[in-house]
Amino acid sequence: MDTIITVDSVKKSFGKGDTKVDVLKGVNMSVTKGEFVSLMGQSGSGKSTLLYLIGGLDMDYEGDIVVCGNKLKGLKDKKLSEIRLKEIGFIFQFYNLVQNLNVEDNILLPAAVAGKDMGEYRKKLDEILDIVELADKRKSMPSQLSGGQQQRVAIARALLGEPSIILADEPTGNLDKESGMKIMEIFSKINKEKGMTILQVTHNEEYAKYGNRIVHLESGEIR
Repeated sequence: MDTIITVDSVKKSFGKGDTKVDVLKGVNMSVTKGEFVSLMGQSGSGKSTLLYLIGGLDMDYEGDIVVCGNKLKGLKDKKLSEIRLKEIGFIFQFYNLVQNLNVEDNILLPAAVAGKDMGEYRKKLDEILDIVELADKRKSMPSQLSGGQQQRVAIARALLGEPSIILADEPTGNLDKESGMKIMEIFSKINKEKGMTILQVTHNEEYAKYGNRIVHLESGEIR
């Protein structure tokens, strides 16, 4: 089995001197290609911090992180951006949709900003809208959607570039239980049908069980 994410002795602190807080205290973890892993822990345990490090959004840490065969530390900004664009799809607790763009334009936005061939991506759009069950909402504006539907748009946007890895930070945090379960079902579908590796951060045991492995992070350490 191919390892797609390796976290080796990673430490992360915030602040200095008397105000220094050690958030991650030598974390070791690996994720195999095609896994759906749920990273669980209480608020403040360091799970979102770890996810951001894996995603290359924060490079100030000790230890090593390897994503899709690339050791992140020491990479030039251009290469790091390329990895984030091609290999990783980010989904956050907040949907971050552009309010004056409709559903399909929100999904296509990252490709448009990156100067990609839009014809190619528009061909993928129908399939992605079917996966997230929003084909009938493609011309709707974000203000016309429920929270769960908006999060599904964010998932579709992350899927558009066919990334190797989906990193999801509390993706159900702002949703009611029914909407949250729907998001988990879509993640499970993406994982099984597309073979995408998913690493989600959650504190909800019910949602965590949708993954095929649960990793517990407590006080900055894997338990």
